[in-house]
Amino acid sequence: MAYWLMKSEPNVFSWDDLKQKGVAPWDDVRNYQARNNMKAMKRGEQVFFYHSNIGKEIVGIMEVKREHYPDPLDERFVLVDVACKKPFKTPLPLAQIKSDPRLENIALIRQSRLSVMPITDEEWQILCELGGVKP
Repeated sequence: MAYWLMKSEPNVFSWDDLKQKGVAPWDDVRNYQARNNMKAMKRGEQVFFYHSNIGKEIVGIMEVKREHYPDPLDERFVLVDVACKKPFKTPLPLAQIKSDPRLENIALIRQSRLSVMPITDEEWQILCELGGVKP
């Protein structure tokens, strides 16, 4: 099973918005590398929800409920449907992630502008530990 991280600006679409909707399409991705990552996602895979720009923190874990399908606004891109699985006990700020030497190679730091990225098994374990949740 692969693991992922997806970013959203909380003033546009937040963890609370997703909780309220239950299941929602992840949309507005307009980067080809991020699109390709979304195409690789499989139903049931786990995804960190990261609040970008405002907050800059991982706030919870989502689950892929529906694999990629065409974005009705632009067929070059895709959507995936996700649902809340569990919140972090304490949101995990980017500063703390950057300060942990075990995470020095994480895509969140190396490719900071990418909105959808893979997370290694080891990174998943570490981030869950730091966020106070069981992997």
